[in-house]
Amino acid sequence: MRKSRYTDCQILAILKQNQDGAKVPDLCRDHGMSAADLLNERVLPFYEKHALPVLRILTERGTEYCGKVEHHDYQLYLALNDIEHTRTKARHPQTNGIVERFHKTIGNEFYKVAFRRNIYATLKQLQQDLDEWLQKYNTERTHHGKMCCGRTLFETMLNGKTRWQEKHVA
Repeated sequence: MRKSRYTDCQILAILKQNQDGAKVPDLCRDHGMSAADLLNERVLPFYEKHALPVLRILTERGTEYCGKVEHHDYQLYLALNDIEHTRTKARHPQTNGIVERFHKTIGNEFYKVAFRRNIYATLKQLQQDLDEWLQKYNTERTHHGKMCCGRTLFETMLNGKTRWQEKHVA
């Protein structure tokens, strides 16, 4: 993995700004972070590990996601990986409701608790705790949303993979 261009202190300050209410798209714009970096380093490797193709990605209409392919790293990255890009409907927050709810959950169940209990000297410590929390959130915590029906997110994903294979192999 390549070295971050941000120091641990800078990243912790950015996370604190987010906890204090700054929106992620604004932080990305202000600090020059690329959504394509996250997609390349964390998202696509996860789906490849589980043999799940990423065919389409839904994002909001922010400048960090939208632009002409020849001038925008996120759009170029999607085009190179043959991933369709769908954008949320303008002035329609219900389209992105699942993500909004997750932001509320991670804020309440992880960040508020973690910053109350610990003083993080490095980003690596915070990332380790976040990774542990996300592992539990995805594999141990049951959910009762539209598709989960009391299963964990990981069980729901594997069930969806099986159903997708049945439809596309047959």
